[in-house]
Amino acid sequence: MSTTENKMWAGISAAARASLATRDYSAPDLARQLAENGVEAGRLLAAGRDSLELRETWIPGVEIFAREIFPQRHRGSFGEFVRRDEGVLAGIGFWPSQWAAARMFALTAKGFHIHPPHVPGKGDAAAWFRRLYVEEPQNYKLRPYDKEQWDVMFIVQGVAEMILRDLREGLPARTMRLIIDGDNHRSSNNVGVVVPPGVAHALRVEGSEDVIMVYGTSTSFRPDFEGRIASDVEMAPLPEAWQKFLSK
Repeated sequence: MSTTENKMWAGISAAARASLATRDYSAPDLARQLAENGVEAGRLLAAGRDSLELRETWIPGVEIFAREIFPQRHRGSFGEFVRRDEGVLAGIGFWPSQWAAARMFALTAKGFHIHPPHVPGKGDAAAWFRRLYVEEPQNYKLRPYDKEQWDVMFIVQGVAEMILRDLREGLPARTMRLIIDGDNHRSSNNVGVVVPPGVAHALRVEGSEDVIMVYGTSTSFRPDFEGRIASDVEMAPLPEAWQKFLSK
């Protein structure tokens, strides 16, 4: 603590001053916010994945696209998810073979979940991913959607933080943290998110209302595709006293 700060806090005890800390309110650049603190999805769309500030932080294969939520007076609201023959999913050649919905109670989280990426034959995984996402990133026909699980996710109620971590062999270990609004919070943060296999993903409920999500997958559910990393947050252990009682 500087001399000036010591004078400012002279009115509290020396022990308190020794443990005192102040918060840094300076705003880091957008790339650092995305990797460390979390960014509203609308800000990412406005900046663009190919912008200089995001180019080195954006995880290859991740897509974020805008959704428009229309208010219906006296009734509620209406919002589309995606159209098969136009938009982002059509552009990358991905259409889900299964759709599902999930509810997350307030103050809960899920993940990290990860799905195994398919590597052809006995090939080099790092070389395969370089071809897919670095050398030929727009050659979407190379992607084996039917052999690996891609997700497209939508939040229809509440507010959620999504955390993505790239764990694919040979690609940089990038992290993206974004805030997504549900349909009952009309904003530029109403988005859909495409998550490739090999990218670990977690969700955390923001605020005091439940989150409802709808998601499509490129393959039908397969238990062997469901990998979990650091997912203890999903557990609901009994109180220690109850467990002792039941163990007798």
